[in-house]
Amino acid sequence: MKPRLLLALLLGLSVAHSGLSTAAAATAAGAAKSSKTANAQGKTAAKAAVRPGVRAKTAVAPKTAAKSAVRVSKPSVRSQARRAHARDVAQAGQRTAARSAAPLRVALRKQQVVSKAAPAALIAPAAIEPELAVDAHGLPQLGSAAFYVANQTTGEVLLERNANSVLPIASITKLMTAMVVLDSGQALSEELAISEGDIDTLKGTGSRLALGTRLSREQLLNLALMSSENRAASALARHYPGGEQAFVTAMNIKARMLGLHDTRFHDSTGLNPSNVSSPRDLARMVAAAASYPLIREFSTTPERYVEIGARQLRFGNTNSLVKSPDWQIAVQKTGYISEAGRCLVMQAWIHQQPVVMVLMDSNGRYTRTADAQRVRKWLETEGAQRLAVAQKGRTG
Repeated sequence: MKPRLLLALLLGLSVAHSGLSTAAAATAAGAAKSSKTANAQGKTAAKAAVRPGVRAKTAVAPKTAAKSAVRVSKPSVRSQARRAHARDVAQAGQRTAARSAAPLRVALRKQQVVSKAAPAALIAPAAIEPELAVDAHGLPQLGSAAFYVANQTTGEVLLERNANSVLPIASITKLMTAMVVLDSGQALSEELAISEGDIDTLKGTGSRLALGTRLSREQLLNLALMSSENRAASALARHYPGGEQAFVTAMNIKARMLGLHDTRFHDSTGLNPSNVSSPRDLARMVAAAASYPLIREFSTTPERYVEIGARQLRFGNTNSLVKSPDWQIAVQKTGYISEAGRCLVMQAWIHQQPVVMVLMDSNGRYTRTADAQRVRKWLETEGAQRLAVAQKGRTG
């Protein structure tokens, strides 16, 4: 009995020992697997923290692994928040700096209120008061390439630059056209027709006077001086005794009679760039044109409605200054072709004196009228003494 009990006891101890070994192995394997899982989740959390836009896969993990992942991601979130805040502050600073560095817009016209939504083109150029800048000699700085300003009463030259330069004069020509028409004594009430001979084949300019339009010589003269209508000026020349060539000859004869030695005409419209003169000559021509009442009236008319066919068409003046209450303009004419630039001649009353202005080859669309305003402003301030002396000599 004793050997059998001893053998049974040894067998029980052996089985117990093998069970304990198997449990220990299983426990060790489970621990290793848990460690691998925690390590993998830690790596995934770290990648998610480095790449904030990538969302980490959700997995069931032990508390230790979760805490580890939280500890890894928290510093990244804070650093991102700090970087985002710094970026916002920097952008706000840049916007503030840009607003403070932006140039301020200064309106030239005093006390002018313009809606922000209103286009700049709606502001009349004549209403804008240009800034007056003077040189070292106290003379106004003008944008015209050539100019001549003189007191018509005394003949004193007030301002000049390139006064003897012979330049294309464009539609300033129409002042001479008007003088020749009025000198001819032809009936102003006679109706003239616009024909194919009046179409501009040189520059290709258009016209609202359609072929077949019939207007009186007076109406055509008005449109030629006020609106610089080329077909009107052409029709006036074609209906001159002897035709257009005889008309151009009469223009050149009139120029010689006025002592305009730098002046040549080749057509009645000014579209031909061979129509040339000098600022000094044009001042004499303006003074001569001012002696014709109809030229004074027609060249300074702000607008006129003309019945053409079944419609009433509005024609406006090419010189916006004639509408300004600040000006007393007796006669004026504008001109433009590419060879001549933008030109303006006027006789205006300043300090009760007739002042002749000739502005040629201006470098911008509104430069000629702005230059005229600068000249007037200068004569009313710095140059006022010269006109005052002339007026005193005239009255005395």
